[in-house]
Amino acid sequence: MSKMYNPFILFGYAGPEYFCDRERETEELMSALRNGRNITLRSPRRIGKTGLIQHVFNRVENFNPDIKCFYIDLFSTHNLDEFVVAFGKAIIGQLDTPAQKLENYVASFFKSCRLYFSSDPITGSPKLGIDLVSEDSAVTLDEIFAYIRKSERECYIAFDEFQQITEYPEKGIEALLRTHVQQCPKIRFIFSGSKQHLMTEMFSSPKRPFFRSTDKMTLDVIPESAYYAFAKHWLLTVNTILPEDVFHIIYNKLNGYTAYVQKILNKLYDFNPEQVTEEDVMRSIQYVIDNEQYDYKHFLALLTNNQAQVLKAIAMEQIVKAPTSQAFIQKYNLPAASSVKRAIDFLNDYEYIYPSEDGYMVYDRFFGLWLQRQF
Repeated sequence: MSKMYNPFILFGYAGPEYFCDRERETEELMSALRNGRNITLRSPRRIGKTGLIQHVFNRVENFNPDIKCFYIDLFSTHNLDEFVVAFGKAIIGQLDTPAQKLENYVASFFKSCRLYFSSDPITGSPKLGIDLVSEDSAVTLDEIFAYIRKSERECYIAFDEFQQITEYPEKGIEALLRTHVQQCPKIRFIFSGSKQHLMTEMFSSPKRPFFRSTDKMTLDVIPESAYYAFAKHWLLTVNTILPEDVFHIIYNKLNGYTAYVQKILNKLYDFNPEQVTEEDVMRSIQYVIDNEQYDYKHFLALLTNNQAQVLKAIAMEQIVKAPTSQAFIQKYNLPAASSVKRAIDFLNDYEYIYPSEDGYMVYDRFFGLWLQRQF
């Protein structure tokens, strides 16, 4: 992969040298896939599960190019049609051998959708597109899985934000996908999701089709010591010294969440001081908040007065174990416990807050820091 100007990547995956730690999690995922076990990967958003999946797939493809790896993000899908299109675009045309005539071979599998071919303007290789023309997306899904099975290729398929399928209007999607998964002995699946309560229910409830069908992994933040070593190394490449106590401020203020820590390190790399100080850190945080404050004001304006009060109170405490306790309610002059409970449910459903093991916290750490200044 090409060399990055700024090694603190904010989007996507740029190669193992820009990927921090996750050695244990990488080995666990690779071991499960090698040994025929599907995985449920759970974590809050912005901790780095997508990067971990891409890191594992990069390592797999380097060690064994015969294995095909596919990543499908379901976050923006709203129904089975959109699921099938996202799945089809990732898979169709990628499992054919050079001896097979791409157009004829692929077209022989797909009767329910229109396929079109064009040439990549850079490489000249054929590119395939897919248009659904059938009203029965389940038929097209059958065709995609038949195409995968017929190839007899070993494949690793990751469905990110998999809990999104529970919001599709069609009934029985979980059971439909579970049936297909069971019929693919050479394919391993990673089911990844950020809404942990939904993912837990989908894979741990005896009432659900995917009950106990996977190994389960819950991704936590990168340990502070490992993250510090990574940050210190890359800042030293531009002759910037990062004291450990200053990195602790970054890590602590942002709860170790990868996306937020990366954003501050990215700015510090850009600032390029001789030695990072607490003032540099606060300047970087302020820069991010200043760029986002219009959106923060908009998000806050969407809430009722009670919801906004509860959200600000959680931001002030940073972590709240018992938000309906009298101590918390009295400290911040909140309404009755029943009203606080309703506000908590709404804020959780719309991801303003996140229920960590230690208690509720504002999901977006920069939003939380901005809210602290509104009291």
